[in-house]
Amino acid sequence: MPSQNLYEQRRKALASALSSLQSAQDMERFLIDLCTPAELRALSERWHVAKLLDRGGLSYRDIHAKTGVSTTTIGRVARFLNEEPHQGYRLLLDRQKEG
Repeated sequence: MPSQNLYEQRRKALASALSSLQSAQDMERFLIDLCTPAELRALSERWHVAKLLDRGGLSYRDIHAKTGVSTTTIGRVARFLNEEPHQGYRLLLDRQKEG
């Protein structure tokens, strides 16, 4: 099993590679190659949930009914959106509002 340090190096290399893609079409092509259909579906669902949570006005049950995403996943997205220090969801949501 790779060490934590090796995992972090690989994660940073992936982030660097992703940042070099310059269009949504290029990103989509790469994600289709990189992820299994189930992984890509999960990523897409989490992003959709993040947008719904950011808009406000819907309970976890409402979001579950609308999307089929489990309330556990919705809660995890909400925690990362509102509490965790990384703030990746917030960064991208704010950038999309600006653009």
